[in-house]
Amino acid sequence: MVEEVLYHPTTIPKEIRCMSGSSEFRFSESHEWFKIEGNTVTLGITQFAANELTDITYVEMQPVGTTVTKNESAGEVESVKTTSDVMTAFDGEIVEINETVVDDPSLLNSDPFGDGWLAKIRIEGKTDCDNLMDQATYDSKYPI
Repeated sequence: MVEEVLYHPTTIPKEIRCMSGSSEFRFSESHEWFKIEGNTVTLGITQFAANELTDITYVEMQPVGTTVTKNESAGEVESVKTTSDVMTAFDGEIVEINETVVDDPSLLNSDPFGDGWLAKIRIEGKTDCDNLMDQATYDSKYPI
């Protein structure tokens, strides 16, 4: 569980205060975001999670070709505070890992919705988003 830390909104740059900047993202209760494009889902952690973890120092994702299962770990991120699993909301196969963020984990703190994405997962069949929140719901539940 991520420890709750309070931030004053004026100390966070405006472009980071906006959780996703796009309604095409979906969010999990465990603070991952998912961007669905056809049969590919891009996975990352939210700005809220990055803020709670503070300085992220290490990223390890399951390798390309790994089959992942909904609600199971696709990898982990480590910070000066703790290590957290990165959970997936879909069944599928990891088809790409963001090696840039593996080499520079601080991207998760500075740009979690851009250069800080973690993995791309190819899914088959229907994309079920019923268990995920839209941006407005996530932002109201987990304001930063």
